Amino acid sequence: MRKVGLIAAAVMAAVPVAAGAQARADEKAFFDLYKEMVETNTVAKVGSCTRAAAQVGARLKAAGYADGDITYFSVPEHPQDGGIVAVFKGTDAGVKPMLLLGHLDVVEAKRADWQRDPFTLVEEGGYYYARGTVDDKAMSAIWADAMVRFKQQGYRPKRTIKLALTCGEETTWAFNGAQWLAQNKPDLIAAEFALNEGGGGLLDAKGRRQLLSVQVGEKAAQNYTLLATNPGGHSSAPTPENAIYELADAIKAVQGYEFPVKFTDTTRAFFAANARMRGGELGGAITRLLADPQDKAADAIVSRDKVMHSTLRTTCVATLVEAGHAENALPQRATANVNCRIFPGETVDTTLATLKELAGPKVTVTANQPIRPIAVPPALDPKIIGPMEAVAKKHFPGVPMLPTMSTGATDGIFLEAIGIPVYGAPGTFLDPDFNGIHGLNERIRVSSLYGARDYLFDLVKAYAG
Repeated sequence: MRKVGLIAAAVMAAVPVAAGAQARADEKAFFDLYKEMVETNTVAKVGSCTRAAAQVGARLKAAGYADGDITYFSVPEHPQDGGIVAVFKGTDAGVKPMLLLGHLDVVEAKRADWQRDPFTLVEEGGYYYARGTVDDKAMSAIWADAMVRFKQQGYRPKRTIKLALTCGEETTWAFNGAQWLAQNKPDLIAAEFALNEGGGGLLDAKGRRQLLSVQVGEKAAQNYTLLATNPGGHSSAPTPENAIYELADAIKAVQGYEFPVKFTDTTRAFFAANARMRGGELGGAITRLLADPQDKAADAIVSRDKVMHSTLRTTCVATLVEAGHAENALPQRATANVNCRIFPGETVDTTLATLKELAGPKVTVTANQPIRPIAVPPALDPKIIGPMEAVAKKHFPGVPMLPTMSTGATDGIFLEAIGIPVYGAPGTFLDPDFNGIHGLNERIRVSSLYGARDYLFDLVKAYAG
């Protein structure tokens, strides 16, 4: 999940959060599903997404889904990285389906580092604690629960509703179920649009709702390797040619380079809203930058905010370095990993060309596998955004909604590569510290989870009906 960090820059009027959870029988059934998903370890090479998918499938079957409505998938090389696709058929074949996308895998969590067992759901102080309570088992459980409820309630949507829960989103080297479906079973997940993680909402320090975020577009994540090599030799007789120094020079060149400012329709709307809300020096700088993306002075002011800085452009940063082979020898080899988040419309190759120019002739630069598709930003489509806003007025009255572009990356990039626009759905409100996602003691407010469940259930029906 690479999400609502960029909405923290916006400051909005606060609205109190409604309390209460598990007051209804259907909420208890949801909690049982959510708890089972969270307590099923799905860390790559440790746990099993295949098991989690089977658990969801069993609940769908119990609700009345036929065998033909459920597809399990995996590959022999990765038997524990499987997933599930379920189909709830609509009544109007002329209306294209919609897809609910979520991922079952989670980031590793070490028991010794956590205050509580990361794979035991604990309720404490108005929060649920455990790995995956937010990313992404909150949304995955909400989607699966909605599919169960649709069947149990005898709901008859016009639009077919599809569910895809996959593995591999959190680890670039793992088997990625969304990518596999897009490349091998595109007809199975074919849809007019998809709802995914990436949106959400922001609370203030007192737990009051400040704004909703709908993700419309994202960057593409890509790693590159910088490599410097020399013959080496004895450290008592150093020479000007030194792999570590050459690599360091290349890294410093990358550090000092700013990719040009660019806008999509989404980021233009995001910055325009921030200019109105923030005012002052920052608001004025944003307005000037929207008018002239090459205004360096305005860029310098806006880019003081690290999230806005990243939203404006491609970014590349050194994340790993390895060099030398002995403390008393000149280095023969020095490498660095540079992690880039590529702006929509730009490519892996154009970014590679920039890095090569920065690194200079003594350092080679290569793009690491896997190479992801380029980011294809979906449109700010009123047919998609409109229902989000309308349903939000019922569930979260007075809370404004802002379109955002994720500065990270989700599995939506694989669906967009085959023509399915993907939107990060709003509704799940997080605290200002983003609730320990990918870190220690991940948690979600109980009221936030159940509020998101009700909102997203009605949102899906708004599209499907």
